[in-house]
Amino acid sequence: MLHGPIRVITVEREYGSHGGRFAHDLAERLGWRLLDAELVAGAARMAGVDPKLAAKFDERLDPWYYRYGKIFWQDPMYAPAPNGEEHLFDSARMLELIHQEILQAEQEGNCVIVGRGAACALAGKPGCFHIFVYATPSSKREWYTQAFPQHAHHAEQHIAAFDRRRAAVIRKHYQQEWCSRTLYHMLLNSCIGTEAMIAAAQCAAGLCPTAVG
Repeated sequence: MLHGPIRVITVEREYGSHGGRFAHDLAERLGWRLLDAELVAGAARMAGVDPKLAAKFDERLDPWYYRYGKIFWQDPMYAPAPNGEEHLFDSARMLELIHQEILQAEQEGNCVIVGRGAACALAGKPGCFHIFVYATPSSKREWYTQAFPQHAHHAEQHIAAFDRRRAAVIRKHYQQEWCSRTLYHMLLNSCIGTEAMIAAAQCAAGLCPTAVG
């Protein structure tokens, strides 16, 4: 059950599925805020770091050896002083800040949030509708080949690697499986086209013109 009118839509997406474009167009159609790269910029502002630096940590985990080293830093015997770990900016800190932004956005409402574990962060909250966008392998391969022609011969490997990274972040931070159907109210295959996707999402969320008119 959705428990009341929908005020927030989250859009998780496979790499190359055009899910980001769909989220942008959906937000525009609804007249809502879009939170995508804005989440990264917001995290950078809160941390006081360059947005370009923050972007390097977007939807990624820190390397295993870095995470292993932090275990020792948490021990007072090894901790860097006095400006210690709380002042470090890494992927873990990035995820914490974006999580705060997602919760704040949910309070304000009327927004479409792209990825970053938003469906997990807002799971079970009233007024939130969660969508997962996927695409056929051939469609994703075609998009990748056009976007990165110099790497076209590695399209499948790069696409799969990108989605594995996203899945690893969600598994680590939320202990959830990124593509689990139980997280989402709706699965959309982008092969039906953006207009059909928007119409389906609006009506499923109770936001189509006949529902709100």
